[in-house]
Amino acid sequence: MHIPSSATAEIEVLSFEDALIPSEDEKYDRARWLYVPDFYSEYRYILGTRGKRPLICIGINPSTAEPDNLDNTLKSAERIALGNGFDSFIMFNVYAQRATDPDDMEKEFNGHMHRENMKAFEYILSLSETAPAVWAAWGTIIEKRDYLRFCVLDMIDIGEKYGAVWYTAGKRSKAKGHPHHPLYLKKDSALDSFDVRAYCETLSEK
Repeated sequence: MHIPSSATAEIEVLSFEDALIPSEDEKYDRARWLYVPDFYSEYRYILGTRGKRPLICIGINPSTAEPDNLDNTLKSAERIALGNGFDSFIMFNVYAQRATDPDDMEKEFNGHMHRENMKAFEYILSLSETAPAVWAAWGTIIEKRDYLRFCVLDMIDIGEKYGAVWYTAGKRSKAKGHPHHPLYLKKDSALDSFDVRAYCETLSEK
């Protein structure tokens, strides 16, 4: 479990550029893993494996996972990425604050952390040799905080610059069309195309 120790505005949140700088502590294989920042903290920008054709899985916020210590959500994300022909996976989150229980996410939006998180998103989009594949996988958790939808809208705008193609896996929720969360999906679950902008516009109407 990770329960936030404080609001992220009360701690030092590294810029994405600074977070990319490797620390002296080498606890994992950097040739295999992409982990930013590369130490455990109250926030996380990126966690995934390195490759030329990653599937970028988008959750709401990070929990306890680290390189070589994936939680069940990330294990599922990796299985589905490999099962759909990708050579790697990257876990990214709409909001970077670590909290195992989404109810513990901060209620006050941290603009600085969000801006740096969007720089991280642009960075991982740039890693794909073809059009980036982005898997919306946040489930109904997006309803936990009002600011989350606006974070996704920023991601959509950034994605358009790179020709990102959005997908979901599994059935979307009937009431609001939320993408399915990676947990409990079959490892051979196929990806379905997803009009993420239309989805966000529908959310704004409810």
